[in-house]
Amino acid sequence: MKTKTNFLIYQLLLMGLFLVFASSCKKDNDDKEQQDEIKTFTDARDGNVYKCTTIGGRVWMAENLKYLPKVEGTTASSDTLPLYYVYNYEGTNVNVAKASDNYKTYGVLYNWPAAMNGAPSNSNPIGVQGVCPSGWHLPNDAEWSQLTAQLGGDSIAGGKLKETGTSHWANPNTEASNETGFTALPAGSLVLFSFGFIGKDTYYWTSTQPATGGANYRKLSSANSRVDKSWATKQSAFSVRCVKD
Repeated sequence: MKTKTNFLIYQLLLMGLFLVFASSCKKDNDDKEQQDEIKTFTDARDGNVYKCTTIGGRVWMAENLKYLPKVEGTTASSDTLPLYYVYNYEGTNVNVAKASDNYKTYGVLYNWPAAMNGAPSNSNPIGVQGVCPSGWHLPNDAEWSQLTAQLGGDSIAGGKLKETGTSHWANPNTEASNETGFTALPAGSLVLFSFGFIGKDTYYWTSTQPATGGANYRKLSSANSRVDKSWATKQSAFSVRCVKD
């Protein structure tokens, strides 16, 4: 009888160990699937797949947004209508624009109405989806400030966000380490009917509209390691990085 009881206890122990192991494996698989999902994201609108990176507990796209429902040349300008541009492309054919190297590498330049995608122009809206896909949003000024604070402040954060080397950035690409995986690229801008600064600078819209008018942006440069904050007129066209809700 004692031998039979011991055998039953042994079986129960084995079953318990198996259940713990199975539960652990399922958790590991669930964690891996969640991590893989965060590392990349597919935009259901056009099938573009974006790399992602986690900084200070927030998930950011590690590539510039490429959503391009239409495209304009530099002669088109507006501070109220959404306009979309691809650096150095002057036509209106979306497929031709998407086939260009600048689109593939640097994504789309959006005027502020396009970046906001018709969202109300509050002074500092939080969580505005804007042109970003569902589940993501255009970061506001405070979210950019939180990001740079996590990286030691505006004076050095740029180096930690920029892609290393000079394949895209011009010399000297000061203190670029890309330790965050953000991989900022020098996409340039469109200002006053002219493309400029590709290879040297990149500009990212925020959803924040300051009291002075226009809208706030962040700038990274090859010449320094800073993340500079300023504002520009809404017809200017800059890049967009989305942050996960």
